[in-house]
Amino acid sequence: MGGPTLPGAVLFACTMNRVRSPMAMGLLRRLHGQRLFVDSCGLRPDRDEAGLADPFMLAAMDEVGVDLSGHAPKSFTDLEDESFDLVISLTPEAHHRAIELTRRHAVELEYWPTLDPTLATGARDSVLAAYRGVRDSLEARLRERFGRPATFGG
Repeated sequence: MGGPTLPGAVLFACTMNRVRSPMAMGLLRRLHGQRLFVDSCGLRPDRDEAGLADPFMLAAMDEVGVDLSGHAPKSFTDLEDESFDLVISLTPEAHHRAIELTRRHAVELEYWPTLDPTLATGARDSVLAAYRGVRDSLEARLRERFGRPATFGG
C-alpha cells in the first residue's frame, strides 16, 4: 500500500511570502499535519502597513479551515534552518534563489508556476475568487505530489 514517499521537511518559496507560499504551507500542514515539517519564505517578505497578513489570503484559507492569521512573512535569510529535503518555488524569482540554496545543500527542487492573485481587480467577490483559484490549484497539486493522507480505518 505504498503512496508517495513524504520528505521530512518542505519549504515553499515565493516573492513576498504573503499569499502563495503561506497558502501552500498551510494546505500541506492540513493534509499531512505532523508527518513532515513545512515552512515558507519569500525573497522580499512584506506585510501591509498595519503588520497584518494579506486579508484575502486569510479569508480564502479560513474557508477551508486553515488559520494563517499568525503568519509573519520571512525571507530565506530568516529561516532558522536550511535543512530541507524539498524546496518548491512558486515564482520565477524565488526559483532562482532556491537554485542557489541547492548549490550548498543536497535538496530536491521543484518549480510550480503559480498565478499571483494580488493582481486581480474588481469587486471584492472577484478578487476573492482569484485567491480561491490559487488556493484550489495549490491544493490539487499538493494532493497529486504528496498523496492523500491515510486515515485510520479508511
